[in-house]
Amino acid sequence: MTTEVRQAAAVALKGVVKDFGTTRVLHGLNLTIAPGEFVSLLGPSGCGKTTALRLIAGLEQLTDGVIELGGVDVSGTPTNKRDIGMVFQAYSLFPHLTALQNTLFGLQMRKTPAAEARQRAAEALELVGLADLGDRYPYSLSGGQQQRVALARALVTSPRVLLLDEPLSALDAQVRLQLRLQIRRIQQTLGITTVFVTHDQEEALAISDRVAVMNAGHIEQIGTPEELYLTPATPVVAAFVGMSSLVRAVIRGDQAWAWDIPLPVLGPPTTGDCEVFVRPEHVHVAGAGDPRFEAVVETSTFLGSMRRTLFRTDDDQLITMQHDVSETFTIGTRVALTIAPVPVAVRRVKTRCATVRASD
Repeated sequence: MTTEVRQAAAVALKGVVKDFGTTRVLHGLNLTIAPGEFVSLLGPSGCGKTTALRLIAGLEQLTDGVIELGGVDVSGTPTNKRDIGMVFQAYSLFPHLTALQNTLFGLQMRKTPAAEARQRAAEALELVGLADLGDRYPYSLSGGQQQRVALARALVTSPRVLLLDEPLSALDAQVRLQLRLQIRRIQQTLGITTVFVTHDQEEALAISDRVAVMNAGHIEQIGTPEELYLTPATPVVAAFVGMSSLVRAVIRGDQAWAWDIPLPVLGPPTTGDCEVFVRPEHVHVAGAGDPRFEAVVETSTFLGSMRRTLFRTDDDQLITMQHDVSETFTIGTRVALTIAPVPVAVRRVKTRCATVRASD
């Protein structure tokens, strides 16, 4: 299989602003993606991630700012001159064409010689695991197979940048898992610069070199999956990336005190009442000598390789513990818990505490 990508291009968004009428959806966005890097734009619906992707693709016009591909300003360049491949949430295959013919389409538009085009299309289908299904029409392919044809069609022209707009959201869970791993494998094999839009934080963390968490037209934080999970820069990132329980605390210096348990604080020292984000894997049954608080088991859920148990504390807060499946709890049982002394993100608001988690 010889399908290759021409030299991967860096992508740069510099002060990018986008207005739709009187509504501003991107507020001076700055983002630099290295050649061959896989970066996900992650955030809830309406945060501006798809708009940013469409601006890179040239499907929307900038209000202000600059977009560069490979160091060249393409802000006014038409989509078909940007040397990109794009895969949408909808498969967008031509129903009257076979998988091979769909894959050939972009090469035919570029007037690639027929023999070369057919060879490259066959290689692209082989790359996505559909070498034997080139003569199938879309109606006879599963959703996952149709999306792989769409991926082959995006790759067959050897683009310098690959743009993926929530390409897995219409698929069932098992197919999504398989296809996301395949996309990552192909991206690493080809070394193609890739921008992936998703609202699924597990998906973004699993396959990205870096993730940009977006909120209300801004980038809250960009970093490796480990950096976002372990050292969230803002409460928005702490709430959206991974699962946490939000519990009341008091900050004194560089520590937050929750139920008389001292927890290191991420960010600059401060004082006063706050709420802290506690990851479920950092909650444990208290041992001898551990600082502790009392709680009653509300629910316990079996998740295959682990359990999650929700507790209600004596001061009417909710906190979740993630633990081994061999450790079981009966509803209504009183348990003494503690929290590992791991740095926590802080939110300085006063609301009723609850368990918060990322959107699925």
